[in-house]
Amino acid sequence: MTSREDPKAVGGRRYGQTVAYFALTLMHGPGWDAARPIRQQRAWDEHATFMDGLVEDGLIIMGGPVGDGARTLHVVQAPDEAQVRERLRQDPWARMGLLQVGSVEPWSIWLDGRGTCPAD
Repeated sequence: MTSREDPKAVGGRRYGQTVAYFALTLMHGPGWDAARPIRQQRAWDEHATFMDGLVEDGLIIMGGPVGDGARTLHVVQAPDEAQVRERLRQDPWARMGLLQVGSVEPWSIWLDGRGTCPAD
């Protein structure tokens, strides 16, 4: 059976029922200093290290600032929304009030071009 025939396959990979995708938005919190760029906010290095760890752990697939940078959008893979929220509570910026969760929404990814080469 190919991934096109398999309803549990995404991007050529098969996932069981225990994994879900979420669209996660994070927003500036009350502790955000609007006078400073993102990399000059308090505890930037700690936050960046934490986020890199979420990528290494496979929780965040991709993400970054959108629009004017007041929020970020992340593709997240986790068993459930509660685990996403729990992991984000551990972010130094969440504890300091620099970032807060905007939304965590289940996302059915039907199209996935990662891992394919664009046509020349």
